[in-house]
Amino acid sequence: MTSYRVLRLRRVLSQLAFLAVAALGTAAAAAPPAGRVTIAWHVTISPSWFDPSTAPPQITPFGMLYAIHDALVRPYPGHKMGPSLAESWKESPDGKTYEFKLRAGLKFHNGDPVTTEDVKFSFDRYKGAGAKALHDHVTEVEIVDPLVVRFHLKEPWPDFMTFYGTTATSAGLVVPKKYLTQVGDEGFRKHPIGAGPYRFVGNKPGIEVELEAFPGYWRRVPSVKTLIMKSVPEATTRAVMVKTGEADIAYAIDGPEAEEIQRDRRLQVVASKHASIFWIEFTEQWDAKSPWHDPRLRRAANLALDRKRINEAACLGFCPPAGVIVPRVMDFALQVEAPPYDLRKAKQLLADAGYPNGFDAGEFAAIPGFPTVADAVVNDLNAAGIRVRLRPMERASFYAAWQEKKLRGLFMTAAGNSGNAASRVESFIQSKGAYAYGGYPDIDELFQQQASERDSEKREALLHKIQQLTIERVMFAPVMDLRTLNAVGPRIAKHTITDVWMSPFASCEDLELK
Repeated sequence: MTSYRVLRLRRVLSQLAFLAVAALGTAAAAAPPAGRVTIAWHVTISPSWFDPSTAPPQITPFGMLYAIHDALVRPYPGHKMGPSLAESWKESPDGKTYEFKLRAGLKFHNGDPVTTEDVKFSFDRYKGAGAKALHDHVTEVEIVDPLVVRFHLKEPWPDFMTFYGTTATSAGLVVPKKYLTQVGDEGFRKHPIGAGPYRFVGNKPGIEVELEAFPGYWRRVPSVKTLIMKSVPEATTRAVMVKTGEADIAYAIDGPEAEEIQRDRRLQVVASKHASIFWIEFTEQWDAKSPWHDPRLRRAANLALDRKRINEAACLGFCPPAGVIVPRVMDFALQVEAPPYDLRKAKQLLADAGYPNGFDAGEFAAIPGFPTVADAVVNDLNAAGIRVRLRPMERASFYAAWQEKKLRGLFMTAAGNSGNAASRVESFIQSKGAYAYGGYPDIDELFQQQASERDSEKREALLHKIQQLTIERVMFAPVMDLRTLNAVGPRIAKHTITDVWMSPFASCEDLELK
């Protein structure tokens, strides 16, 4: 055979091989969803997470919200803030108008079309975290036509897209106006309809939620047909479920269980990359009659925390100790070292404040789902003479008590929603924040200044100054940036846990089984 004929035959075979691979790829892409994945959650799944309008300033509800619902703009694999239900958006030169164009042919799970009427309706009914900031800045939502909608602002607000297009809030998620009007808020929470990758099938309150792949999802047809989201608040149980195959993924495994998972070659531990952080609130620092009004006691609590040891015990070293309550991975976060661990100085500060033998600081509530962190913090405070008793709480009760300002003295919380330093200041630091127990006039003034500052460097300087003031006034006791440890079982081919920007959860539509 001549060299010419050999080359020609090789070329033909190569083309045939390419066509065969392309055909297989097309068939795989067109394959219907199949299989079932069970995910064990570290908390009791709340029906309130089915409705975006009331989501708190936390990342946890988004593990459910982004499965059932979709937003005009949101983070998803490959996009920090990508076009989703909206195929495009633009900001006016003066920064006072944002226009979004919806994709054509979008449908909710019940077959109703997604229109700009639904976009306006969803924004108007939103009353979750960030609602005040959004509604204070947005003067009108103008429906141009069924696919084009404009948001008009009172004045330029550089953080509009941060609040509307990330997990800083759930305001950008779109719900069906017609269906919700028919069934009401309570009916919607019992059977939500969304435009996300998975449709709601059923809910056993406090036990599990069943979701099924929605083949009409715009981005891609999910690979896995059925998702079972199980509420398993006990960390040891979650770990056992992954070992036995009862669960395929377990969120937020505690340090000791994660160490055990790592020893099993069939399993893996995946640390998240999201913007979460633990900190202690001093709720009575503004009350002159309270011991916590004395900054020496607040400083003593900071020095009592052995953050390095807490990180190693609860996070296997993945959670860096924190110096402020803005996660270091956020834009405009002040990069500072955590306070040093100094038990001797902590005791001396207590003595200087008039408590040489320490004092009884009462009950200490800690965000549920992280027992090793809570126990370690309680032990450290007690060792310094700040005697506290851990108060067991269910997660929904904890958040309700926090927002209603019913948690007193000191307590430990955490927040993992994204955004930037400004969105954290808005909720937790400025005096009008939905979760703030108090504040300071100069910090409030700085917050207002940065809110309208379009120069990025000037904004950063203002936000850095706010964070520095929280350190100087010992407003909080930051503990550590949280990187959740998640267990992945042997049936999972692609877990997608770190694929979504600043999210600790799997990208549901991108999950793949072996």
